[in-house]
Amino acid sequence: MPSLPVPRRIDGLGTWNYYSFRSRENVKLEELADRCGEWLRGTGPESDIVISTRIRLARNLADYPFVRKASDEEKVQIVKMLRARVATLPSWSRAVFLDVDQLDELDRQFLVERQLMSRELADGEGDRAVVFDPHERFSLMINEEDHLRLQVIHSGLDLESAWSEIDTLDSELESKVNYAFHDRFGYLTACPTNVGTGLRVSVMMHLPALVITREIEKVFRSMHKINVAVRGLYGEGSQYMGDFYQISNQVTLGRTEEVLMDTVREIVPRIIEYERRARMFLLKEGEQDLHDEVSRAFGILCTAKKISSEETLHYLSKVRLGINLGLIRSVDVATINKLFLNTQPAHIQKIRGKHLPVAERNIERAAYLQTHLTGNGQRPE
Repeated sequence: MPSLPVPRRIDGLGTWNYYSFRSRENVKLEELADRCGEWLRGTGPESDIVISTRIRLARNLADYPFVRKASDEEKVQIVKMLRARVATLPSWSRAVFLDVDQLDELDRQFLVERQLMSRELADGEGDRAVVFDPHERFSLMINEEDHLRLQVIHSGLDLESAWSEIDTLDSELESKVNYAFHDRFGYLTACPTNVGTGLRVSVMMHLPALVITREIEKVFRSMHKINVAVRGLYGEGSQYMGDFYQISNQVTLGRTEEVLMDTVREIVPRIIEYERRARMFLLKEGEQDLHDEVSRAFGILCTAKKISSEETLHYLSKVRLGINLGLIRSVDVATINKLFLNTQPAHIQKIRGKHLPVAERNIERAAYLQTHLTGNGQRPE
């Protein structure tokens, strides 16, 4: 069995080096900021509206109490055992293992922004960890609400291949650990709504036209009636920002994986159709007004001297809509997707290489936006 990865602090800015399980290659969190995460890569089916497809499985170990009942020593044992066993799996040979409780607040927020772990894991207590592959397509949270939270993220609307990948990863894990499973109820989880398959299918969608036409609440109400949940950018309890919405199944008990997948398969195309109709309505009824609105948003992003992350998401959303409708041609969607991520609070600090108070972040964010939107590649003075 390979020796286990050991984190080393290398400077005073919350920067860490980590070794992957087997390859021993150095991995800096800052290096992740040089590229878009999988969930914002901007490719795949229906990628003008569907940002990403995420499938998550909740699992617990039969030999330990649920996380909220586990002692500090038991949490340590869980992390140690899973680290050793995951390290032996072929699919995880180049994965990066991070002890979350050893990360500073900035590093934890950075990983939340990249959708590699949840706020619950970041803000939790005791020994806990996250493991992810270098391409950020899959990750494993250890000691969040459940002992294991396995997720796969694909760009665009890609339910079938995402399910195939997570099913394979789950089977590999199950060959190494003893899951808590009941013959009648299925996989046992800390939250009753996850009991059964432990499956959560989520599709991240960009729905600016439904917001502008004020049809979004009507869509939400119809989804709620069929037990489909709508969440914000960072999942449960998060705000709706940048016109991003996560659409997912709400309950797993008593339903098979196929039924849960079918629910999302049926509802997402309908929402895509609603959004496309709303976009066409905006073009038909007021193209000049819409063009003016997205142009003003682009102008603000290119000229602002300071700007908050919330404002940035708001204006980037309008610009992304304008690009997809052919109203803005001087910048591409890939650049906008990258800016959605790299202008978030932790990312802008990682990129600048230092901790920044809010006021300074707003100034740095404005400079970063201008560098990438004005086309000259120069940082403004």
